[in-house]
Amino acid sequence: MANEKDGLIEKYNSLKAHLDERSLRLCAAADARSIGRGGISAVARATKMSRTTIHAGLKELDDEVTVKKIRRAGAGRKPLAEKDPSILISLEKLIDPVTRGDPESPLRWTSKSTTNLARELSSMGHSVSQRSVWNILDESGYSMQSNRKSNEGSNHPDRDTQFQFISDSVATFIDAGLPVISVDTKKKELIGNYKNDGPKWHEKGNPLKVNTYDFADKKLGKVAPYGVYDIAQNKGWVNVGISKDTAEFAVESIRRWWNTMGSAIYADTDRLLITADGGGSNGSRVRLWKVKLQEFANELNKTILVRHFPPGTSKWNKIEHRMFCHITENWRGRPLISREVVVQLIGATTTTAGLEIKAELDESSYQSGIKISDKEIQSINLFREEFHGEWNYEIRPVATDI
Repeated sequence: MANEKDGLIEKYNSLKAHLDERSLRLCAAADARSIGRGGISAVARATKMSRTTIHAGLKELDDEVTVKKIRRAGAGRKPLAEKDPSILISLEKLIDPVTRGDPESPLRWTSKSTTNLARELSSMGHSVSQRSVWNILDESGYSMQSNRKSNEGSNHPDRDTQFQFISDSVATFIDAGLPVISVDTKKKELIGNYKNDGPKWHEKGNPLKVNTYDFADKKLGKVAPYGVYDIAQNKGWVNVGISKDTAEFAVESIRRWWNTMGSAIYADTDRLLITADGGGSNGSRVRLWKVKLQEFANELNKTILVRHFPPGTSKWNKIEHRMFCHITENWRGRPLISREVVVQLIGATTTTAGLEIKAELDESSYQSGIKISDKEIQSINLFREEFHGEWNYEIRPVATDI
């Protein structure tokens, strides 16, 4: 599918300068038909045409007599987003708490119907139809939700309320100019001449040769990239670890983000908000995570607030579809032959939306299996929210003797 998509993009980039509007529309319609199921969406993404235009082309292909009139370049109805730029902001706010996506793909989907979204946008003063909302979502990389994608782990009865609670917390912090970061560990990657999924251009008949078997190299092993994504700034930090993915490693990664990027922007703030998964090294039940956050809060002399996503909903975390997916896209088809290559490829990841990422190799060793006593837990200056305090809490700094 990826090869097919790349081929379509290359094809239409070449054709656009030579075909008029109608010819291009008919060509796109013919390709969509030849692909079959999913063809319209695939061609729409490759050509940047709306699905409505491709449907019109399909109708023309079926008609014995087609319309001969061809509009001049630039003619026709202006896109809704161009006539009403604020509609994109309003739409993003409506769907933000209820979007999710594959962590390895930039595709997202929303669980709100386009009919309901159109109704809510109209109540906000935007003149918009259900079809227009559908087109905007399609052009922005969203997909309609499939039933099979709605079952993500356990369906906690307060799941949606927690999503809204996180969204409200994030909005409050950003409006006040306070730092909000989304954190997680990207999947571990084998280092060496191993196959990395995804196609890349190579000389015909001379594909890149990689190891047949994916047995980890005894010397190079794997790396664990821990990411920190600044939601407001659209900037990220990745700490590429070579040891265990522990809570100590997670908090050290956040510390390195702060020392490298965060402190220059948020030095005068008194609070930091972290959104994180409910499991893993930064899980809501991990005692070492809270102990290390207390140490970090003391160092910064700032209150650290944490909002965990409910179990089984990691795809909803911002870092997944705003940073990690683009890193994966950037190094697709390239063997990660060394740790330095991983750091370089992560740091070279950018997007048209202005994403910037810095990366660093962390050669420290982190011990797994560290036990935290009840006494240590009780010493944490922890305050839980009334609503699901196990997911929502803050750790305030404690004065320490120097």
